[in-house]
Amino acid sequence: MKVSREQAQQNREKVVQAAARLFRERGIDGVGVAELMKSVGLTHGGFYGQFGSKEELVAEACAWAFDRSAAKWQRAAAAHPRDAVGAIADFYLAPEHRDRPGAGCAAAALAGDMAREGVHARQAFTQGVRDLVEVIAASTEGSDQERHRQALATFSTMLGAIVLARAVDDETLADEILAAARQAV
Repeated sequence: MKVSREQAQQNREKVVQAAARLFRERGIDGVGVAELMKSVGLTHGGFYGQFGSKEELVAEACAWAFDRSAAKWQRAAAAHPRDAVGAIADFYLAPEHRDRPGAGCAAAALAGDMAREGVHARQAFTQGVRDLVEVIAASTEGSDQERHRQALATFSTMLGAIVLARAVDDETLADEILAAARQAV
C-alpha cells in the first residue's frame, strides 16, 4: 500500500526525531536501522525509501537536534538579556541535562562519534556547533573576534563539563563539575 506524500513526510520526521534521541542516548553505532524503524512502527525496508544511507539520517538527525538546541538557547537569551550566557549555562549545566542525554545537546552526546562519521554528518555537526557558538557570541560584549573567542571558550567549558559529568560514576563529583563550570562561565 502506497502512502501519501504527506504521510511519507510525517514518517520521515518521526524517524529523524527518534534517531536524534537514540543517537544521543546510545551513540551512532549503538543504533541499528532495523531497531530504529521498529521503534517508530515502520519497516526496515521503508528506511531506504526515505534515506539514501544511515549517514544521511545521521546528518539530518544531527541538524534537527542542533536546531532545537539553538532555539532553546535563543529563547533563554531573549528571556534574560542582562545575563543571557548565565541563563543558557543554568539549564545546560544542570543535573537534568546531564542525566537525559537523549533530550540534550547533540554536541555533548555525539562529539566522540563524529570523528568517525562521513562528510555530511560532520558538516551538519560543525554547523550546529557554529550556531550554538553564535548564540553565545551574540550575548557577549567586545569586538567580533573577542566575542567569538569568548563564545568558543564558554561553549567548550560547558560542553566539557557535561561530557565529564556524564562519564564519572560519582554523582557528587559530577555535581561539583557542573557547579564549577557554571561558576567559570
